[in-house]
Amino acid sequence: MVTKLRYNTSNNLLLLCMLNVDLEEEVEEVAPLRVKDLPLIKTEEPEKYYEFLGKFLKGTKGSLGVIWNSFEGLESPALTKLSQEFSIPMFPIGPFHNYFPSSASYSSFISQDQSCITWLDTKPPNSVVYVSFGSLAAITETEFLEIAWGLANSKHPFLWVVRPGLIKDSEWLEPLPSGFLENLEGRGLIVKWAPQQDVLAHSAVGAFWTHNGWNSTVESISEGVPMICMPFFTDQKVNARYVSHVWRVGLQLEKRGEIERTIRRLMDNSDEAKEIRERALKLKEEAKVCLQQGGSSCSSLEALVTYILSLESFTFEAS
Repeated sequence: MVTKLRYNTSNNLLLLCMLNVDLEEEVEEVAPLRVKDLPLIKTEEPEKYYEFLGKFLKGTKGSLGVIWNSFEGLESPALTKLSQEFSIPMFPIGPFHNYFPSSASYSSFISQDQSCITWLDTKPPNSVVYVSFGSLAAITETEFLEIAWGLANSKHPFLWVVRPGLIKDSEWLEPLPSGFLENLEGRGLIVKWAPQQDVLAHSAVGAFWTHNGWNSTVESISEGVPMICMPFFTDQKVNARYVSHVWRVGLQLEKRGEIERTIRRLMDNSDEAKEIRERALKLKEEAKVCLQQGGSSCSSLEALVTYILSLESFTFEAS
């Protein structure tokens, strides 16, 4: 028995139904998502969670508007549908991170290792696989070693962020076999944290192996870097599916036993890899243009400012 979502148009909520279904089956109401892609929340009190979702949707519909970290060129159909469903002003003004220099990017509890930029400077263009699974994901020692050997056996240079706490029951790199990095002869670099925006913008980076958190996904799109998708939970699964099957700017790693093959598919100079890179570069250009004067996000931001000022004027006059 698995959980499948069905859309209830009467109250705009996704209802949980216990059905015997194939995890690979596409969910008609939210295509192209499969059952396995749905962002389910594990809870022992589903009624309370359902009640929370109802209040959340009601509150959103009763709000003065919604600001989105996205842009028209990326999610136009979804934004149009949401505007129709919610009937409140929508302001897609993203990508947010492009409004600020990379030095002002999201703060972290781990210091960024700037030495990785110097290391990238020594590598040819589009040759390095950048690997980072964000600040929350956790993997087992077995999974860690599978990733390590997959990277090593791919024969492509890699920059791997292994933050303390990523590997369950390990402080940091203790599970690595003795001499692992030394035997790579400079082809691999592991750091505790990296300046991600600077890394993705570096010409040496040819692919981003990511957990597909929304910030990481949008940052990769903004730099035209194809993705290897390995989502862990909630919205990451949705984002990964869109990367691989809607925008088609990456590949989803369905089985960890296919790590080496997936890296080669994206990094080797095949027709498939070229097409993915071309689509990624096209989205990068759209992400750039939308923030320029007259672009969709720039115009949306101007509309947001005008809207906020009109609300302030109304409040002042009413008082």
